[in-house]
Amino acid sequence: MNIYFLVEGNSTEKKIYPKWLGYLLPELIRVKYHDQVQKNNYYLISGKGYPAILHDGLDNAIDKIKETNNYDYLVLCLDADEETVNERENYIENLIQGKNTDLGDTKIKIIIQNRCIETWLLGNRKIFDSRQPLESPLSDYVNYYDVSQYDPEKMGKYNMRNHADFHLKYVQKIFEARNISYTKKFPGDAIKRYYLEQLQKRVQGDSTHLETFHNFLSFCETLKKSMLTNSDAQEQS
Repeated sequence: MNIYFLVEGNSTEKKIYPKWLGYLLPELIRVKYHDQVQKNNYYLISGKGYPAILHDGLDNAIDKIKETNNYDYLVLCLDADEETVNERENYIENLIQGKNTDLGDTKIKIIIQNRCIETWLLGNRKIFDSRQPLESPLSDYVNYYDVSQYDPEKMGKYNMRNHADFHLKYVQKIFEARNISYTKKFPGDAIKRYYLEQLQKRVQGDSTHLETFHNFLSFCETLKKSMLTNSDAQEQS
């Protein structure tokens, strides 16, 4: 099982995804170059933001996958931003179909971060307890929408320019309240195992919360089962 990950962000996703994949799929080993994949490897690269990821990033990924001819999946990880998940998925699928791309046996999987990866990070209830005394502006954010109680993916943009700006600021203020920091370049505790486990616990306890994050987890579980099945088949043969 070899996976080509093309992520939207040039900093945050490049740091978070490898750590999370290490916890979820320790059998899957990262390689530095796309042509180094052999068995149970993955290659991860940034698409340099949106919409560049769907043009230069995607075209380069397609070329490298065809050249290597050893990838089972091409995985695109993007933000929904101001669109709905269905709107962004349909746009990407139509774009790929328009390219008339033949990747052979390589499957394409689209992971949408609704609204952005910081939206997922807001699902950690352990790091944030809205019942504790809070200072402004975090108290204002909680009064607007308490992410410890309600699904972060359904939260609005408050009085900010867009959803991503507000969700990022919300995460940063939650981290600051715990005397830790979060930036796009240095996501801090978000890359740690305990943080991921709390997000997993959130979707296990609230099946309607963080649906796109649950999609990511389900895909990882599919990969794990496939690798185990292939390993068992090889041992029996």
